[in-house]
Amino acid sequence: MGLYINKGNNGFRISRNSEYVDKSGLIAAINSTLNTEQKFSCISRSRRFGKSMAAKMLAAYYDQSCDSHTLFEDLEIAKDPSFEKHLNKYPVIYIDMTGFVSQFKSNEIVDEIKKKLLTDITGAYPNVALEEGYDLMDFLMKVVEATGKHFVLIMDEWDAILREFDDNSIKDSYVDLLRRMFKDASSEVFAAVYMTGILPIKKFKTQSALNNFIEYSMVEPRRIARYFGFTKEEVVALAKKYDMDFDELAKWYDGYQIGDEMSMFNPNSVMQALSAGRCRSFWASTGAFDAVANYINMNFGGLKDDIIEMLAGGRCKVNPTKFQNDMAVVRSKDDVFTVLIHLGYLSYNWRKDECFVPNKEVAGELTNAIEESKWSHVSDALAASEALLQATLDGDEEAVAKGVDAAHDENTSILSYNN
Repeated sequence: MGLYINKGNNGFRISRNSEYVDKSGLIAAINSTLNTEQKFSCISRSRRFGKSMAAKMLAAYYDQSCDSHTLFEDLEIAKDPSFEKHLNKYPVIYIDMTGFVSQFKSNEIVDEIKKKLLTDITGAYPNVALEEGYDLMDFLMKVVEATGKHFVLIMDEWDAILREFDDNSIKDSYVDLLRRMFKDASSEVFAAVYMTGILPIKKFKTQSALNNFIEYSMVEPRRIARYFGFTKEEVVALAKKYDMDFDELAKWYDGYQIGDEMSMFNPNSVMQALSAGRCRSFWASTGAFDAVANYINMNFGGLKDDIIEMLAGGRCKVNPTKFQNDMAVVRSKDDVFTVLIHLGYLSYNWRKDECFVPNKEVAGELTNAIEESKWSHVSDALAASEALLQATLDGDEEAVAKGVDAAHDENTSILSYNN
């Protein structure tokens, strides 16, 4: 057992010791790609949507250094014909890129990744000589030649460096590392590669550095959409088990349309609500929150009106195909909307190319972002709208009259005042 190779199954064991919703069917989907042209998978989804749990599940399933039968024998994957064939049969390299990002804040980060991976993996194979001038891929090829076993590589938060570093030289160095790992000699080394993060693979001006990957995202989940979050049926069962009001859970956390799955819940928020015994916003303020305020402040043509429209329950057209999958390169309203879809602040209907605010939790966070932005008049209007609604519910006719008057005076053209 090492820091990055053959780490065992303890990460997934902890998940199984907690309330666990069975998403093991994803394993069958990855099994179908092993040792094929489709063996490179990049699955991107929003924060709090179970990326790391899925990565730990896959590591526990494939890792040859442990016995994971008891962790999976009662799950969906155990019924699949491929279950026994691949269970605990591969050397697994598991990398969480956020660990490097938190540890190294300089242009040394990529060199440190190379050094730490090589040191750890060579230690796991003391009988395979590391020849002078060899890098990680050279050594892995020698290991495969010596053992006859191909590796499964799982990379969690693969895009952390691209999101967290502004220095293009660091980003370029990191992309060169990925190119070396997944382009040049990868067919001889890996049985499968599973990368997960928030963003799909960046689109480069030249040919893609990683164009051999099959991509699955919040915009295009392909055939694995039901593994991106909790389905309605899964939340109905959880609500019954924990004696929670399903309709209240749906109001707060439902509303995501992912591929053909028309009713998907934020899994982290649902589990937090079940633990707390009530519904509220569990959307922690992170760097993503700051980014939303920054994007809103760009105020591309019509963005302000569209945000207000969506907060009021409306939908807006979006073209997600132009986005370069780089949060630092946002050049249009469509780019802003696409970033917000990947971050989980908006949902996307691919049949109509529309985006919208999915639920009450996200609406509250978007409102908070607006309050942090330069849109003070929008923030004031939202507060006035809330006050007017409450006055209506309270039957306070004088306050309602003043509120309607103010709305007319501040938001309506003199030509259409009485429309």
